[in-house]
Amino acid sequence: MSLQPESQPIILIAGATGFIGRPLTRALAEKGHALRCLSRADQASLPPGVQRVKADLLDPPSLEPALEGVDTAYYLVHSLDAGVSRFAERDRTAAINFSKAAENAGVRRVIFLSGLGEPSEHLSAHLQSRHEVADILRQGAFATTVLRAAVILGAGGASFELIRFLVKTQPVIPDLKGLDTHCQPIALANALRYLTGCLDEEKTAGQSFDIGGPEVLTYRQMLEGFARVANDINLFLPVPFFSSRLTAWLLGVLSPVRADTALALLHGLGNEVICRENRIRGLIRQKLIPYEEAIRLALQITPARP
Repeated sequence: MSLQPESQPIILIAGATGFIGRPLTRALAEKGHALRCLSRADQASLPPGVQRVKADLLDPPSLEPALEGVDTAYYLVHSLDAGVSRFAERDRTAAINFSKAAENAGVRRVIFLSGLGEPSEHLSAHLQSRHEVADILRQGAFATTVLRAAVILGAGGASFELIRFLVKTQPVIPDLKGLDTHCQPIALANALRYLTGCLDEEKTAGQSFDIGGPEVLTYRQMLEGFARVANDINLFLPVPFFSSRLTAWLLGVLSPVRADTALALLHGLGNEVICRENRIRGLIRQKLIPYEEAIRLALQITPARP
């Protein structure tokens, strides 16, 4: 395989085999971009013509050939499956390694999908890590675009599958205080449109944007809306004890979501994740899909196990 620059700018996707990376790769390939996909393992289902490169973000020497000749890189990497006690350190190390390698390769732009949530001492470890990675990338010698999202509604997405699991398998759901926390979910199609649109809109370079759907809902309303679409009935009852670890373990067994990932997400249930600004809507225009319509679309697709 040749990794030499082509006449067309090369777009690198780090995390191409993930929930966002797979459809983003397809969308960019359909637009005719020259794509290179970075992964720790060989990839089996990339679109025709997409370059494959095996590299590990924790192994700096492997990144040099992967980034050679790259103009813009999408950074869609997280390490939640490494465990609650280890993922933040791994994400930090991976971001530092990637940033240094991108600088050395002369990468012009990086587009990073981060998380919503305002910095505070109560912010979950997962969201703190997302913000830290964004800060690391912004310090690089390239223009970093940060898109901050809450729950992305699509089959196979960890947050979506957590909601699906609770609604489809739990007739009685613990009436937790965190269920009244506000969230601004976004349909997968809308998130992908923002990601691809940033590539074409140079005004997004070096900027940070909040991205969300048209509704702000509580997690309770999201569960209820999912149940309406899926024709399920759930009861919310107060309980003396709730084990996030047990719930995460069940998710790991019965859904596409790994237990460590589920546990990290459950720890963030009390963090409000809503857009504080909507500037990107004026730069990348699209029709935002309402929550229940996004659920219907997602339920039509069978998620792939990682």
